[in-house]
Amino acid sequence: MIHLERTILLACVGVAAEVVFTALTSGKRDRRLLGYSYVWMFPIYALLYPGFRILLPLVGDWAWPLRGALYAAIIMVCELLTGLALRAAVGEAPWEPEYRGHKWAVLSLVRLDFFPAWAAGALLFERAYRLLTL
Repeated sequence: MIHLERTILLACVGVAAEVVFTALTSGKRDRRLLGYSYVWMFPIYALLYPGFRILLPLVGDWAWPLRGALYAAIIMVCELLTGLALRAAVGEAPWEPEYRGHKWAVLSLVRLDFFPAWAAGALLFERAYRLLTL
């Protein structure tokens, strides 16, 4: 049961981080810093825990820039795949309207300009994973 609890906790960290990210990067300059996420993101962020269980033994000794870049690339592939699955299941991924028409968007599901943010975020998620598994 401990793995399920850690999976849920890391998913909560992911959703909370997304709320903070959207509050800080929203095109609307609002001093209230309103952030948001989607219920669909909870099971997607739940992939973090098993992902780190698999990856960290393989790449945990790599330099942090290499780990960050690898994690960001994997996250973007997962974002694309889960976006395609949601598009097939419900007609549109929840983040698709915001990505649509952006010059760095791929299929309106992944924003390549978010690569550095995903790398930094992934390293924070890695730190959270490490703290959960002490």
